[in-house]
Amino acid sequence: MYNDAKGKDAVFWVSLLFFFSMYTMGFTFSKKGAMKYISHLDLMRLFRRSMRRAALPLAMTQGFHPHPRLSIKRALKLGLESEHEEGRIVLKDYLKPEDFKNRIQEQLPDGISIKEATLI
Repeated sequence: MYNDAKGKDAVFWVSLLFFFSMYTMGFTFSKKGAMKYISHLDLMRLFRRSMRRAALPLAMTQGFHPHPRLSIKRALKLGLESEHEEGRIVLKDYLKPEDFKNRIQEQLPDGISIKEATLI
């Protein structure tokens, strides 16, 4: 007979293992030049596409429409340049911060540059 408490324990431990096998990479970037006219949603789409092109081991959300677990701290107003914006991405495999920075920078357009990357 199925014991509900054991089933819940198994789900808990599997989800806990899944959660701790992820790596969060924090990064800072600048947005200058013509890229100051890109909206926040377009910036999110730009980062998702560049990370996918860089073949980064992205952790995806669970659900019907999975997407990378990416967040940018603040949404800038359209037309403003910035020297220090912060973002986070969740990776499913370990990657050195220098490798992350170099791989994604090759895929980003002029006007957006990764300043620093750190494993959180």
